[in-house]
Amino acid sequence: MPLHRLACVIALTTGLLPAHAAPAQTATPDQRAFARDLLRELIEINTTDSAGDITRAAEAMAARFRAAGFPEDDVRVLAPAPRKGNLVVRFHGTGACRPVLFNAHLDVVEAKREDWSVDPFQFTEKGGWIYGRGSTDDKDGDAALVADFIRLRQEGFRPKRDLILALTADEETGGPYNGVDWLLREHRDLIDAEYCINEDSGGGVLKDGKRLVYEVQAAEKTYLTFTLTTTSPGGHSSRPVNQNAIYELAEGLGRLRDYSFPIRLNDVTRSYFERLSHLETGRMAEDLRAVTGAAPPPEAIARVSANAYYNAVMHTTCVPTMLSAGHAENALPQRATATVNCRLVPGDTEEDVQRALQSVVANPNIRIAPVDHAHPSPFSPVDGPVLKTIERVSNEMWPGVPVLPVMETGATDGRAMRAAGIPTWGATGVFQDPADIRMHGRDERIRADAFDEHVEFVYRLIKALGDDCPGR
Repeated sequence: MPLHRLACVIALTTGLLPAHAAPAQTATPDQRAFARDLLRELIEINTTDSAGDITRAAEAMAARFRAAGFPEDDVRVLAPAPRKGNLVVRFHGTGACRPVLFNAHLDVVEAKREDWSVDPFQFTEKGGWIYGRGSTDDKDGDAALVADFIRLRQEGFRPKRDLILALTADEETGGPYNGVDWLLREHRDLIDAEYCINEDSGGGVLKDGKRLVYEVQAAEKTYLTFTLTTTSPGGHSSRPVNQNAIYELAEGLGRLRDYSFPIRLNDVTRSYFERLSHLETGRMAEDLRAVTGAAPPPEAIARVSANAYYNAVMHTTCVPTMLSAGHAENALPQRATATVNCRLVPGDTEEDVQRALQSVVANPNIRIAPVDHAHPSPFSPVDGPVLKTIERVSNEMWPGVPVLPVMETGATDGRAMRAAGIPTWGATGVFQDPADIRMHGRDERIRADAFDEHVEFVYRLIKALGDDCPGR
């Protein structure tokens, strides 16, 4: 469920890079049609949490692998609960190096037919676009991986390491049936790998038909929610008093609005800003370079932070998202509660943030409590062979397009992988225009030719990483 980088490059000077021709395809028309058919089948299987069946999608893809000659023992559908199935497939190599894992998720967010111009659970191709829930999050990734694993087997490819595919459940909703968490806990041996490539993040930024940058996700912020609650005696609304739970909470939230957590960069975000500074011009280029220094000037931080994405990359953020107060319209409130959602940069802890919130709201009557506990994860290296291989394949596909390592401001399955000691990079082959990002929204769609490019990129990347040995 990536909510990453695409908005940030709006700030780049348009026309900075030339338009690029579509990359040459190595797939035959039949192979491209096969990948489209997989995407069709997946879109037309409802895998929402409310009414869908993720196990059905996992079994459908398992049937495709069995039909392609993969041994039964290498195709496993594993479900912690009904409708919550995960598919794990192993493509055997020579064993010269440890395996590499490729991950995507099968579940999708809710979609109501009355909100869409087409049926969200029907594959609809028109005007050069493919419409359907999951077409960009993340059934395009599922289809690409399945198509390319099968193609590589049919071509007789023998990698130097085992290739593992994991198509997982409940990435969108999390909870006890989150597929990656469950697989790591209950079936670590099936997915244990030297590193992971996540097909739910990364990818290219398209603006006015021009490919601006290709981004590799190498870190994620940590999700953490708090409740802020204050109480007061209450009473009749005809006799107001100064001690009012709503006033107290509102004043505390106002102080939170005006607070900025300290800047905290890591290898990923520092490299991101350094590379981005070479694409920008003028004052912004200078400011981007300045914020990576040992003592960045406050005025440079302020100017860069004016961009919401840059601000989220540099800082832990906390923002109120829900409010609840009072019990009757003619009574003074006895309780007021705000839900505050925080996204922690790697290195900040739950305890750090709770202390900061308490200090900022500056009112001992406002009780602050975490809704759940933070599950942080480290960042993945940005200077090793894996990133170099991704960059090489990207440059083969789209020569001249700069490659940037990025930190996800949202969350994906990569968090759990990194926390479990499996370095993870997000690398898809999809270029999208920031003005037309529809994942989780109405009329989700992907350009048909962009899907073909995606499948081609994933094919080349699997093959390159399968032959790269040793790994990192």
